[in-house]
Amino acid sequence: MIIFGLDPGLGTTGWGVIRAEGNRLAHVANGRIRTDAAAALGARLVALDAALTTLIDRHRPETSAVEEVFVNSNPQSTLKLGQARGVCLLAAARHGMLVGEYAARLVKKALVGTGGASKDQVHAMVARLLPGVAIDGADAADALAVAITHAHHLASNRAVGGR
Repeated sequence: MIIFGLDPGLGTTGWGVIRAEGNRLAHVANGRIRTDAAAALGARLVALDAALTTLIDRHRPETSAVEEVFVNSNPQSTLKLGQARGVCLLAAARHGMLVGEYAARLVKKALVGTGGASKDQVHAMVARLLPGVAIDGADAADALAVAITHAHHLASNRAVGGR
């Protein structure tokens, strides 16, 4: 199964694609989508959608997962993050995918064993679970971590007779 993981952001959205076969995981691709900070909000959201559509068409994932929004101390930043996250959800849904949604603490706990893990710890665990991967920065590492978490949850669900 091909899984598309996303770490949404208006300025930078991290993405990662993995293949899950049973308990075996393999890296397919990862990267970052950057939008022009000088562009209008609508134009930035359109650019994000276009880039996501290109990636989905290229990699043909069967399912996707998106990190949930955390609340910043700055409400404007939270709103912009939520708008970018909405575009991520829409792009996946438009392509017929069900989308798993995971809180950052859950992703950290799934990969490192503690919800308070640092970004460096998550990055190191992603590299360990996907040997030989060249990770395109922290946002891409987070997206791969979300995809890995989704793979684990899907496998657990199947093991207990779920979908």
